[in-house]
Parts: sequence; structure tokens; C-alpha cells
Amino acid sequence: MAQPDQQHPQETRDREIINKLLQGEATPENMAELARLRIRYYNFPGARSVQQDLNSVLQNWRMTEEELFAETRRLHATGQVYSRHGENKEDWS
Repeated sequence: MAQPDQQHPQETRDREIINKLLQGEATPENMAELARLRIRYYNFPGARSVQQDLNSVLQNWRMTEEELFAETRRLHATGQVYSRHGENKEDWS
């Protein structure tokens, strides 16, 4: 018997970010956010609408997941993805 879908504890907060990504362009910060969220929700047993919307963002930007991850690895190598007024905004939980 299949287990019921779960709600991710960060889903409500992430929904705001996802809605911005759906309307936004493929900027460095947006790409880093999309990559982070794709990792967070990868194989998560639930949050189907989140996963579908993350796929839609990739389609809107005409990118594959491989291209997204390659670009964000390059961006992270520079260390400037989340720097905003000396603030470190990474949240991989």
C-alpha cells in the first residue's frame, strides 16, 4: 500500500519563492534558488504542486536540470550567489 503524500515543513515559505521564480528571469540568485529547491524536493513523498512548478520554471527558462546545476556550481564557485549586504542567506534545510 502506498504511503500518503506528506507536506514538506518548508513548503509554505518555499511557495512564496516559487511564485517569484515562476514570474522571474534566470538571474544568478533565481537560478541558485531554483537549484536549492529542486534538491530539497527531489524524491520528496509529496508536495506534487511544488515539484510541478519547479519543473515549469525550468521549462520557462528553457533550461535542463543539468544546465541549471552546471551554472549554479559555477556561480557558487565565485562565492557571490547569496551575498547581500554581508548577509549569508543559504538555507539548505
